[in-house]
Amino acid sequence: MSAPGFEVESLPTGLEPIQLGKRLDDVAVLGIRSKTPIRKAVLDATHSLLALGAFCIGVDQIDRQECSRRGIAVFNDPHSNSRSVAELALGEIIMLLRRTFTASSEMHGGHWNKTAAGCHEIRGFVLGILGYGRIGSQLSDLAEAVGMRVIFSDVTEVLARGNAKRRSFEEVLQQADIVTLHVDGKPRNRNLFGAAEFRLMKMGACFLNLSRGFVVDHDALAANIRSGRLAGAAVDVFPHEPESRSSFSSPLQNLPNVILTPHIGGSTEEAQQNIGQFVSSRLIDYVQTGNSALSVNLPHCQLEHFPDSHRLTHIHQNVPGILLAVNEVLAKRGINIERQVLDTRGDLGYAIYEINQTCDEALIRELGQIPHTIRVRVTPGFR
Repeated sequence: MSAPGFEVESLPTGLEPIQLGKRLDDVAVLGIRSKTPIRKAVLDATHSLLALGAFCIGVDQIDRQECSRRGIAVFNDPHSNSRSVAELALGEIIMLLRRTFTASSEMHGGHWNKTAAGCHEIRGFVLGILGYGRIGSQLSDLAEAVGMRVIFSDVTEVLARGNAKRRSFEEVLQQADIVTLHVDGKPRNRNLFGAAEFRLMKMGACFLNLSRGFVVDHDALAANIRSGRLAGAAVDVFPHEPESRSSFSSPLQNLPNVILTPHIGGSTEEAQQNIGQFVSSRLIDYVQTGNSALSVNLPHCQLEHFPDSHRLTHIHQNVPGILLAVNEVLAKRGINIERQVLDTRGDLGYAIYEINQTCDEALIRELGQIPHTIRVRVTPGFR
């Protein structure tokens, strides 16, 4: 973001909330990763924050309602690492069915044990996908391409890809040879998968979770691996994830044919570059033009710019009469509205105006005094 004229400060690691709050006094744009929580206490420390960029998929770590109340736009990138996660899932399915990690561990220990026992091709096996969104549907395409049969379950109406068949949640567990989770981080999915769900799975099936750590009861998963009911598992996310290069403990450690990875599903250079470019471009566009397309909390407004006009934005509570009040303020000053766009989202309203005069401090102050106004701003690209 340096090229468009932003002064950028980057930190090698995330900060604790108290430390972060102390650094936000004059920060207009903040970029974070998934481990940095943005709650009310952090937001209380800043009065200049305009936009918040989550350089990751999820935004569960952000108090979006509080951001909306303060007129802070939040952006993320729900797309760029989908392929990376899907590829890792497919690779782990192959390694589980070939028991590759077990063989590799034995070799590292100095033991040569060439055997075909318990090893299978993935062709013809049934893959059950729970959560058929961006990642689940991409994995569906990859799995079919290598000869797997795909069934899936999702809480919303989604279009099946290729020859994939929709089934109920219970039917997926009962029919699939491999079950893989790709659900979101909403509260409804907390403790989604436990002892009862593992009992529904086929004897000798494999299980993967590359979604959220709190979705699965890891003690129940470990018990099913030890009993032999499940033939293997691959887990990339955990209920409690330490900082990088820290110690780690899990009931799934040292179990046969279990692949554990430190939340690296989206950690490829391609995905990180794409996420960085996408979120940065959204932040720059919002600050410079006011366009809020793809914001996760603001109404989506986008207005084409024409030369010789000036732009201001108005975030407000979604109540009747706001546009009339703004128009009256502008008309009283002899200002003509060349173009405008308004959208609402729940309790929030957002409008972008292009006007035929520059905006002075007195005008901004008067617009800000309109009841139910949250934030008025003149975009720097259109003064």
